[in-house]
Amino acid sequence: MLYPILMYHQVEAPPSRGTPMRGLVVAPGTFAWQMRMLKWLGYRGVSMTELMPYLRGERQGRVVGITFDDGYRNNLENALPVLQRHGFTATCYAVSRLAGADNAWDAGQGVPSKPLMTAAELRLWVAAGMEIGAHTRDHQDLTTLDVATARDQIAGSKADLEDMTGERVAHFCYPYGRFQPQHAELAQEAGFDSATTVNRGRAQPGDDLFTLPRVLVSRSTHPGYFFLKLLTRYEDRRGY
Repeated sequence: MLYPILMYHQVEAPPSRGTPMRGLVVAPGTFAWQMRMLKWLGYRGVSMTELMPYLRGERQGRVVGITFDDGYRNNLENALPVLQRHGFTATCYAVSRLAGADNAWDAGQGVPSKPLMTAAELRLWVAAGMEIGAHTRDHQDLTTLDVATARDQIAGSKADLEDMTGERVAHFCYPYGRFQPQHAELAQEAGFDSATTVNRGRAQPGDDLFTLPRVLVSRSTHPGYFFLKLLTRYEDRRGY
């Protein structure tokens, strides 16, 4: 079976036309409709931890992984109530040293500054039945770092977030989707169970758990496109 891992970033009213990275902002109403459609189709939205038995081939079922990159506060405010309404869980990949700050890595590109969840808000996310994953300490491009620094960014983010939440942090996501084989090895060495990429496609049993593909859901993912991405080989054929 194929298991789409949906990739979201922000869930709030999109900024004005022409704003850089506008496509990564999904309107709350659109997100709510997408979750309703998953439920109507008989899917259950799950966190990466809940998805693992399916990716290992231990279970089968109509499940879809739901992930959010970066740890925006609007995930807590606008996505969480919808997820809870449908009995879904999700994984939010947080940037550990920027908890309570903003998307500083976008500074200078014209991308609006948006608040990230504080440590207390990350704990609220977990208390609500959701999961926190790691997205490095500072949202750095791992391919530009030496091995020691990359190890610190990967393993250090796990330690930071476990201290913040009091829970094991089992899943990692490569910032910008950029990684090399050594970074997958570092994620395994750090004790993660999986790592997700921005490679396009639906995951399946037998995939390398440290280079998992995902299905991007953007502002322009209209209803027909959403079904195409979810139910057909559209994403699988495109790869990265």
